[in-house]
Amino acid sequence: MGSFAPYESVQPTILTVPGLGGSGPSHWQTLWEDARPDTVRVELGMWNTPHRNAWVTRLDEAIRRADAPVILAAHSLGCLAVAWWAELSPQPYGWPVAGALLVAPADVDRGGAQAELKGFSPTPRKPLPFPSIVVASSDDPWVTPERAHSMAADWGSHFVDAGPQGHLNAASGIGWWREGQYLLERVIAASGDGRGQALPPSTARSILAVSATDAAQAHYLGG
Repeated sequence: MGSFAPYESVQPTILTVPGLGGSGPSHWQTLWEDARPDTVRVELGMWNTPHRNAWVTRLDEAIRRADAPVILAAHSLGCLAVAWWAELSPQPYGWPVAGALLVAPADVDRGGAQAELKGFSPTPRKPLPFPSIVVASSDDPWVTPERAHSMAADWGSHFVDAGPQGHLNAASGIGWWREGQYLLERVIAASGDGRGQALPPSTARSILAVSATDAAQAHYLGG
């Protein structure tokens, strides 16, 4: 895939990247899309029969169409689509994708994983070329906390434990998911200096570590 030229705009576009089956009307991704004018869904297609290369191509096309730096808000198998996009579409640090919130990444390598997930195996291990947060719950049936933390470490992402909230989807009863919006804003803050320039990776990591991890843990766990 080709190279990218920097954008002039400093206001990011939020692209939601759903997982297997897409995201229904009560899913936080859909609610964010309905409420935020800066947020648009990536129509990956084949929601129930996903194909890795097709999803990566659709994601690449959506990123290329964006008229501003992009923040990705992915869920479940969508997180693997993001990781594979970064693997197959190398970019300079922080551009055009300026950051990502990766929620409840599916473990496509585990024994007994659904056949629909196996096509995304093995999970990419290359550090992502943008600041990112991985958030997962302690009782997610699609990924163990240890595996989610391992993915975050491989990707260079900050990890946030959301406590026992299932797959962090509509069935979790989180609705609009205020804590997730907070984490999204932290990713946006870490993604640039407000003048269209990516922050140095060390600065971005500091912003995420102090502002996202500590405060989000307070939201979730009261500590």
